[in-house]
Amino acid sequence: MARSLPASHPSALQTVARWLLGAAMLTAGTGHLTTQRQEFQAQVPTWLPLDKDFVVLASGVVELGFGAALLALPRQRVTVGWLLAAFFVLIFPGNVSQYVSRQDAFGLNTDRARLIRLFFQPVLVAWALWSTGAWSAWRARRR
Repeated sequence: MARSLPASHPSALQTVARWLLGAAMLTAGTGHLTTQRQEFQAQVPTWLPLDKDFVVLASGVVELGFGAALLALPRQRVTVGWLLAAFFVLIFPGNVSQYVSRQDAFGLNTDRARLIRLFFQPVLVAWALWSTGAWSAWRARRR
């Protein structure tokens, strides 16, 4: 059985996955600030006592920061991975809210589509932790 590389030496596949995630975050962040602002507002929970547009704009800026960090700060990738995974967990209630309130956005115009979307969030968390080596670093420290 092959032993995984330590967090200080990501595999080529992990590096490519981190770059793809960085590009995805830059794309999503740009969408928050421009053409997809209204669609992202559908994911802001109604119980959140903040202006929906502010939440969308602020989260877009955060996503741009994560995207840039994933691409430009390889030495900080483990920290960025943990923070991004936490961000994905923190925004999950927005996805639940979109499902519960039956808000259409991003082509999610059926209950089934919105439900399936909920199962993608753990994939994003895992992608952030694996591609940055955060999970491997945590496991190595536990040994």
